[in-house]
Amino acid sequence: MLDLILPQRCLVCGRGGPQLCAACREALTPLEAPLCERCGAPTAWPVRRCRECAGRRLAFVSARAAVAYDGPARALVGGWKERGLRRLAEDAAGIVAARLPRPDVALLTFVPPDLDRRLERGHHPAERLARALAARWELPCGALLERTGGGRQRGRSLAERRGSVRGVFRATVAVPARVALVDDVYTSGSTATAAASALRAAGARRVEVVCFARTLRRGDPENSHVRLR
Repeated sequence: MLDLILPQRCLVCGRGGPQLCAACREALTPLEAPLCERCGAPTAWPVRRCRECAGRRLAFVSARAAVAYDGPARALVGGWKERGLRRLAEDAAGIVAARLPRPDVALLTFVPPDLDRRLERGHHPAERLARALAARWELPCGALLERTGGGRQRGRSLAERRGSVRGVFRATVAVPARVALVDDVYTSGSTATAAASALRAAGARRVEVVCFARTLRRGDPENSHVRLR
């Protein structure tokens, strides 16, 4: 009945139909090999560490995202996060599960939100993505972390992002040895490594990061082979 009163439109192209139409789903830019073995950035050839993560202490063993955070993905994430279109988490989970292998872990968890953003949105995109992925991968999912500080990352420089999340997460329950940490978008890796550090401090030996989308640094020669739409 609601669809008759307020017909749905694709968030990317605006055509009537599902919130992500088949054509726009196909237009998402997949992140494919070669990739940096550690942080998952596209590279011109396989490397253990790329220019983006070399010299940094990363608490996770690997980070992978399904698609590039470009035009179509930005529109999708914007509707999902800022307009409260919660069903898009299922679309995102389907794309991730189709493009990334099931992690060899005991449990999925997620980067916790700051309280103000959760109250503002009424839901937490990373948690919804994690729970939708857990159903597809037949893995348990649970909240392991809480946020003790920090704030919004949007608009901050890389250095500011790294400083703003350092030490702001802590584990609230027992943490298994192998965990996958889920977030919606990987930007600088600062949030992921801060959350992974808290998991490691609570007993995790291996933390893998799984995201729907990943920001690419435009103009970087290592990303020149990725065709952004």
